[in-house]
Amino acid sequence: MPIPLIDKMAEPQTVDLPFRVRYSETDQMGVAYYANHLVWFEIGRAEYCRACGFPYSLIEEEGYIMVVADASVRYKRPAHYDDPLIVRTALTSISSKVIRFGYQIINQDTSELLAEGETTHVVVDREKGRPIKMPQSYVNILKGLPKV
Repeated sequence: MPIPLIDKMAEPQTVDLPFRVRYSETDQMGVAYYANHLVWFEIGRAEYCRACGFPYSLIEEEGYIMVVADASVRYKRPAHYDDPLIVRTALTSISSKVIRFGYQIINQDTSELLAEGETTHVVVDREKGRPIKMPQSYVNILKGLPKV
């Protein structure tokens, strides 16, 4: 099942990041601990921003933080130690104050969907800790549109 993308984007994109389940991410049965999926989502989100030419470190340098306001994960199948996985990340909606990303965790060998989820972020002023609007040029960059 594909990640639902926002329909206002010129060319919606997904960013795939391959990785392997590390031993430290598993329980005694070799199954990936459920909370690691949120860590994998975060890694995918950072790669998505980087692929847009807007690394998360730059967002913070500019005085903005994307605070997680909501997160959800739907588990379909377990991931095991040393499984080759892909975290697929897409922008699902964006405004100047709220950004949503969708994710899929896929087994690279079998193409099975292991988990899917979404995170919602509020843009916050780094110093004041209050919601703030991002410049439209930043929104366009994350959408994959040319700078205005």
